[in-house]
Amino acid sequence: MEVASSVTCITLIILPVLFCGSAAGNRKALYSVKAQDDGTEMAAMAPSSGEGICKSMVETHGYECEEHAVTTKDGYILGMQRIPVGRSGGGAPGTRPPVLLQHGLLMDSITWLLLPPEQSLAFVLSDNGYDVWLANSRGTKYSRGHTSLSHYDPAYWNWSWDELVAYDLPATIQYVHDQTGGQKLHYVGHSQGTLMALAAFSKVEVLNMLRSAALLCPIAYLGQMTSPLARNAADNFIAEAVYWLGLDEFDPRGEAVVKLLKDICSKPDVDCTNLLTSFTGQNCCLNSSIVNIFLDHEPQPSSTKNMIHLAQMIREGNIKMYDYVDLIENMKHYGQLSPPTYNMTSIPNDLPLFVSYGGEDALADVDDVKLFLGSLEDHDGDKLVVQYREDYAHADYVMAENAKQDVYDPLIAFFRLL
Repeated sequence: MEVASSVTCITLIILPVLFCGSAAGNRKALYSVKAQDDGTEMAAMAPSSGEGICKSMVETHGYECEEHAVTTKDGYILGMQRIPVGRSGGGAPGTRPPVLLQHGLLMDSITWLLLPPEQSLAFVLSDNGYDVWLANSRGTKYSRGHTSLSHYDPAYWNWSWDELVAYDLPATIQYVHDQTGGQKLHYVGHSQGTLMALAAFSKVEVLNMLRSAALLCPIAYLGQMTSPLARNAADNFIAEAVYWLGLDEFDPRGEAVVKLLKDICSKPDVDCTNLLTSFTGQNCCLNSSIVNIFLDHEPQPSSTKNMIHLAQMIREGNIKMYDYVDLIENMKHYGQLSPPTYNMTSIPNDLPLFVSYGGEDALADVDDVKLFLGSLEDHDGDKLVVQYREDYAHADYVMAENAKQDVYDPLIAFFRLL
C-alpha cells in the first residue's frame, strides 16, 4: 500500500537520526540509605519535581504503588516500582507470590504498563494475586543515579549487558527476595530481559531465589535475525562508529524527532504501527493508538558499548561476553585472548521455564530461538512449556491488544502449577 510504503520510508530516514540523537531530561535524584550484608546498597528516591512511574502510570488506574530503588555493587542506583495488591485488594502485601518484570533494550518498566489495565501484564498479574515488581535497567530515565558518577561522565556508560547480568539482575532479584520475606520469585523477561536471565542462569546465578522464569521473545542468539535496521547497523559497524565519535550514551529519544513522529502518527490515513515493522517484524495485533502512547515514554537510552556488544552477537552468531577486539584488553578482563562464552547447556534442567516466541519476530528470530531451545533438549519435560505464536512479532508481546488471552493467561496458568 502507498501509505505503508511512505511510513516505511519515513522510518528508514528518521531512525538513524533518532539513534544518533541525544536528549537531556529531568531525572530523579537518588540517595543511599542502607547497606545490605552482601554489599548491595539500598537506596530511596529523593524529592523531585518530576513524577515517578507510580504516580504517572499506576496510581492513575486505581492501584497502590510504591517507588523503590536499589544500588548495585558497582554503584548504579536503579529505580523499581511495586504494585503490592490489585485494585480489588485480596491478600496482604508480603503474602502474595512476588513476580519481577524485566524490560528489554531501549525500554524501561513502562513497557509493562502501556496497555489499558485489563490488558497490561503488570496489572493483570496484580489482579490475579501477585506482588508485582518492575525493574528499570541502568541508564534509563528512572535509573540514572550512581554513588559517585554523573550520567554526563563517560565512565558512567562503560558497560554492556554483561554488567546487567553481573550487577543489575542480582541486585534487583536480591532486593525483591529480601523485601518479600525471603520468598522465591517468578521472573518475566522480554527481549534483552531474557538475555540477562539466560546468561545468569547459565552461570547458575540467582537461581536459589527464583521459583520460575518466563521468557518472552527469548534472546540467546542473534545471528539469524532478519530485522533490516538492526542487521544493517551491525554489518556496517554503526555502533562502533558512534562510539569512536565519542558518544558513550546511546540515546534514541530526541524531542524534535519524537514530535515529528507523533505529528505523522496523528494523520488519519497513517497507521503508525508500521513504524515498528522494519525493526521488530510485522506485529499482528497493535492498536494504532499504541504508538502515540509508546512515544510519550519510550524509547530509552542504553550505552553505546551495549549496542556494540549486541552487534557482535549479530555478526558472530554466538553468546559471548563483550569482545574488546584488542587481545591485551581481553587478557586484562578475562585472562584469555577471546571472551568467555555463556553456555546455554549449563542452565539447570529442573528450572521451570515458560518460553513464548513469535513466527513474525525479526529480532528474536525463529531459527535463533530454535537454536536456543536445542540447548534445552535434556530439560525436564514437566519443567518446560514452549508456546509458539505464528502471527506474533517482537512488540506484540508487550503491546498487542490480545496479548492477555494469547500469552499472559497461559503464563499465569504456568505460574499457578508451581
